[in-house]
Amino acid sequence: MGKDVIIACDFASAEKTFEFLDKFTNTKPFVKIGMELFYAEGPSIVKEIKARGHKIFLDLKLHDIPNTVKKSMAVLSNLDVDMTNLHAAGTISMMEAALQGLTREDGTRPLLIAVTQLTSTDQERMENDLLIKEPIDKVVMHYASNAAKAGLDGVVCSPLEAGKVHDTCGKNFLTVTPGVRFADGDIGDQKRVMTPAEAKKIGSDYIVVGRPITAAEDPVAAYERCVREFVG
Repeated sequence: MGKDVIIACDFASAEKTFEFLDKFTNTKPFVKIGMELFYAEGPSIVKEIKARGHKIFLDLKLHDIPNTVKKSMAVLSNLDVDMTNLHAAGTISMMEAALQGLTREDGTRPLLIAVTQLTSTDQERMENDLLIKEPIDKVVMHYASNAAKAGLDGVVCSPLEAGKVHDTCGKNFLTVTPGVRFADGDIGDQKRVMTPAEAKKIGSDYIVVGRPITAAEDPVAAYERCVREFVG
């Protein structure tokens, strides 16, 4: 599977989303639809963006009992997204149920990836709030291994973790990495960031880029620069 840049369309309305996507006249970038946009506009936003010819990563991070997740994934599968996700903390049985629900009658399905630990969770919060005493790096790799055992396609992880995930779960286990910024850009509220070129070198399969593209003076040029640096 080739590398790709996914644009995080973190907008609050369909109007703002299409105002942004209309700038791309010669290409149809892979886009991420998160909770904010999906909850604001519902499934119709997915169908409309898909009809325009974009690949879609539906980023809803499901986490519930296995049967509920299985049924929910069956609904999402009917939306014809290209990638979706859940929380690895939901256990192997939940991830296996998700795969069953996501797989269509003809055997096809979107890519399914797992979130290990959120980037807002550090060692202190993990120990004090979640009562998980193991080192966070060990926890992330254990969750990634569980996702691989369940048959998932990959994980969301920091670019800094992509190489180790591949070492742990194999080179074909996908790493989808946010936290990417241009070398001359503002890192915003991100603590651990990497440039597209660095993410490519360390082995990220997909990078998810938001504000460096969506808030750029020329979003199309920023996207094309990102593709040049990451895909080559």
